[in-house]
Amino acid sequence: MARMRRKKNLVPRMERCAEMLIASPWENKGRWREALGIPADTPLYLEIGCGKGGFANKTAQAEPGIFMLALERVDEALLIGLEAAYAAERKNLRFISFDAAKLEEIFLPGELDRIYLNFSDPWPPRNRAKRRLTHRNFLALYKKLLRPDGEIFFKTDNRPLFDFSLVEFEESGYELSNVTFDLHSTDTPNIRTEYEEKFAAMGLPICRLEARLKK
Repeated sequence: MARMRRKKNLVPRMERCAEMLIASPWENKGRWREALGIPADTPLYLEIGCGKGGFANKTAQAEPGIFMLALERVDEALLIGLEAAYAAERKNLRFISFDAAKLEEIFLPGELDRIYLNFSDPWPPRNRAKRRLTHRNFLALYKKLLRPDGEIFFKTDNRPLFDFSLVEFEESGYELSNVTFDLHSTDTPNIRTEYEEKFAAMGLPICRLEARLKK
């Protein structure tokens, strides 16, 4: 009951910044750039599990030539990103409330240029590995949706998840580059997420990789 009340209380706030939310993303399948009113050659990036939207907002600000889509299932978190984007009048950022397992319902093959996976849930029990966003089943899905030169940027503080992901990417036909087990000790360009700031303050090393489709 309390959760229902909280969700109901979100509605007026979400309605105020509704222009930043793609309410029916399946309607844009196969025509995202047209629907967004952007040139056909504009890079289209997708962050899966954007949380409170800090990374998405910063990336959209830092790269005005791209268009950022931020996907999140938890509306309480999504709302914070929506409000920040609305206040900043972000022209190249929109949010999607949707399940990552159903991405094929809203994107056609080859529509995305880059996918960001930032601090995804590690789902630690071995029998729940298929729920990890870097499991080979998800990687096969991303492979369909990315352009031939598409890429995935993955960051996590969870070393077991990172080790698992290295194997999954390799065995799923991706080429890896810029692999690091301590991102903040390198000079790799990096926009920090909310979680990342928290973990960095605790002195935890951040793992990161870039994956591209093998040609």
